[in-house]
Amino acid sequence: MPLSVGTKLGTYSVLSQIGAGGMGEVYQAHDTKLGRDVAIKVLREAFAHDFDKLARFQREAKLLASLNHPNIATIHGLEDSNGTSYLVMELVPGETLAQCIKRDGAVPVEEALTIAKQIAEALEAAHEKGIIHRDLKPANVKLTPEGKVKVLDFGLAKAFAGDGSTEDMGNSPTLSMAATMQGVILGTAAYMSPEQAKGKAVDKRTDIWAFGAVLYELLTGQMAFRGDTMTDTLAAVLKTEPDWSQLPAATPVRVRVPLQRCLQKDPKQRLRDIGDARISLDEVLSGAPEPAVTGAAKVSTPLWRRAIPWALFGATGVALAAFAWLYETQLRTASPAQTVRLQIPLPAKPPLHLSGLFAVSPDGRKLAFVATSTDGIPRIWMRSMDSLEIRPLMGTESVSTELFWSPDSRFVGFDAGQNLEKIDISGGPPETVCAVDAAPVGGSWNKDGVIIFGRFGKSLMRVSAAGGVATPLTVLNTAHGDVAHTEPWFLPDGRHFLYLRDTGPSGFVSVGSLDAKPEEQDSRRLAETGLGAVYVPSANASSGQLLFLRRGALMEQAFDARDMKLSGEPVPIVDGPIEAFLDAGLFSISASGTLVYWSRGNVENEPTWFDAQGKALGKVGEPGAYRGVSLSWDGTKAFLSRQNPGENSSLWLLDVARGTTTRSDVNIAADDQPPLWAADGRNIIFGVEDQPGQMVDIYEKPLSGAAAATLLVQSNEWKTPSSWSADGRFLLYTVFEGNSKSHLWVLPLAARQKRFPFHRTEFNEHDGHFSPDGHWVAYVSDESERSEVYVRPFSPDPSGEGVSDTGDKFLISDGGGYSPSWRQDGRELYYLDFDTRLMAVSVTTHPAFHADAPRFLFQAPVRSSGRIDRTAWAPSPDGKRFLFLVPEAQRETPFTVVLNWQSLLKR
Repeated sequence: MPLSVGTKLGTYSVLSQIGAGGMGEVYQAHDTKLGRDVAIKVLREAFAHDFDKLARFQREAKLLASLNHPNIATIHGLEDSNGTSYLVMELVPGETLAQCIKRDGAVPVEEALTIAKQIAEALEAAHEKGIIHRDLKPANVKLTPEGKVKVLDFGLAKAFAGDGSTEDMGNSPTLSMAATMQGVILGTAAYMSPEQAKGKAVDKRTDIWAFGAVLYELLTGQMAFRGDTMTDTLAAVLKTEPDWSQLPAATPVRVRVPLQRCLQKDPKQRLRDIGDARISLDEVLSGAPEPAVTGAAKVSTPLWRRAIPWALFGATGVALAAFAWLYETQLRTASPAQTVRLQIPLPAKPPLHLSGLFAVSPDGRKLAFVATSTDGIPRIWMRSMDSLEIRPLMGTESVSTELFWSPDSRFVGFDAGQNLEKIDISGGPPETVCAVDAAPVGGSWNKDGVIIFGRFGKSLMRVSAAGGVATPLTVLNTAHGDVAHTEPWFLPDGRHFLYLRDTGPSGFVSVGSLDAKPEEQDSRRLAETGLGAVYVPSANASSGQLLFLRRGALMEQAFDARDMKLSGEPVPIVDGPIEAFLDAGLFSISASGTLVYWSRGNVENEPTWFDAQGKALGKVGEPGAYRGVSLSWDGTKAFLSRQNPGENSSLWLLDVARGTTTRSDVNIAADDQPPLWAADGRNIIFGVEDQPGQMVDIYEKPLSGAAAATLLVQSNEWKTPSSWSADGRFLLYTVFEGNSKSHLWVLPLAARQKRFPFHRTEFNEHDGHFSPDGHWVAYVSDESERSEVYVRPFSPDPSGEGVSDTGDKFLISDGGGYSPSWRQDGRELYYLDFDTRLMAVSVTTHPAFHADAPRFLFQAPVRSSGRIDRTAWAPSPDGKRFLFLVPEAQRETPFTVVLNWQSLLKR
């Protein structure tokens, strides 16, 4: 029961109740011995009578009482009076930050930073003594009438918890500890670090996270993470990002950047010390100027950011320092006739895995690239050519398919899924430029602030770099075979641009103009290529070189940017490692002529068996650069598709029992799709590319070699075979059409029968698989706005040229899924969810179809991208084992920089 006014606790006389919390009630009391008013917190009875916990709490309270800092409310001691245990604490007048924000909303920027600096100083003092708050939130910070900050309840969460290193999930918002110590997370849900919310052990970085959440709320008047329920709030902490656009425009860069670092979900990527944040706040409040970013000017970097490279690079620091010196030296002294090659290694800690998406800045001094770190999240990273620092651009976690620079090398534009966005590389959150209705493919930004970009399966668009609605710039000429316009590149006048006209199996470069109507763009054919072109000016502003890829080689041809005409013949750049690399098309060039390219390393994978509980049963065969696996119907053999630089993928036949591999004489498509097995194991069906990225032909071939391959499907569509019915009568394959849609088609394999759509809708459908009895098809569709696995009946009409009744569909996955596969008796389906977990679903097909709820089998081994390719695993016929391609640990290959590449030309 609450104490009444006048109650005596030792030398303390209760004056009034001033609050209540998870540990107990808080009262204002008068110390009759020392003649001062104090706050006393009476501990709840259930806790006070647990002598083991009380003893641990008393030991911890003594340490807390040693804290002596002007911004920390003092704990005087732990007392006991007639069986009532209570803490005696400093009485702090004023309101809590929670009360201030609730009444007034966001705090003015300068005032907010002044408050935050005092909180940081309090945390810094405590952390130096090894004390963690664990429950920092606006309700635990008071602002006195004089404007002084006092942090309350410092360290009580840990003291109350005892010696346990982890805590289980529990109540919110204050997560009351009254009932029991079991089933409780310490802290308040909205301010918990992700590791704290998961019940893991915490250190000072959990306070750094909470500090970031409090500072965000001071500046915006809104919680950084919030939900309607405790569960929703915890989910937001674990999965979502704060809305950085809510920060006031006046928020300094020196505040934005460390704030974003405070709220990194991976503690390894979080700000390492609260003192670094305090230094940044000191710089701002002392009136230090903001860093200037113009052209190649260097940014004045706070101490905490200058320290980052040493933590990132470790043992590679010396090599990188040598690189930085060499780059600066050669950039200044290289003669026009001298070619200089440099390499940019990636850090060993934390390891970075490149996606292949990168762009060098127009001034040639910065490199932006997309990579995944230890948290498994792709984001944009930044590397200055004359610096050791590699740093992430926070807020770019949704980067997907495109990366390009502003002409002043200040902003990076990128595809963020549903939007095209830009971000200032000196700091701050991304800004939305426009919404997009298809994945951008190529972007270019001119000096007048116009951005143009291509789209998968669609025409070019234009939009103001300041933001707005994108409008069409070109129109697809379907009569001439156009399936997409992509890869735009502004020419020096800022009005004309190069772009790729993709015609399916091939493509060519054309010239367009901002001043022409979409339907009146020039249709002249410049260079034949399937991967776009870039222009590099020479000393004469009206002339330069066109660079483009053709059949795996980087080509150069003289181009007059005034007359828009090519001259001479295209010449390959064949010197050095470029020729061996550029089959992937991964190169970028600056306006100043700096060439950067990257060779994707061949990751070695080991075919490995796992049981249904995820236990590794053993490796099969030798490791190799395998990308896909296809197991025979009897489970005794498997085809492995292997990546080969500069050529199509090759097939290797794995003898599962003996563990031996032999190379097949079949070269297949480079999308890693291994062949389909006939049920009797005598024939295979596979796809072959005409040109990189364009699968145009599907063949059938006997494994005996007694006959040549038979052409099954030939068309100007990108397609991939996915399933061959057990009776050998039907082939199911996916067609990726020019409107960026994917659909399933069926090809009857009997002579003179036509192909027909399996189930054509407005949605994307792909990765279809026949059931073993041939009466059902499992496939992936995005009709629910995310990819899910479905099953439909398969009932071809007697003519074999259509489906007579597609019947009802059945949802198999729950919460997203892909890569479905049947057990050979047809009574179980497997798929992967988006957390790379292998899921199993029991099904019955007679007398009616029924699917049980998915059940988790085990966490599948993932690649560096954090995702498993749909062809990188296969179940055994009985469903008791699962064959996965397990990647070996491997360092990424470095970027290569080429200066004065023109000397490579051989005419």
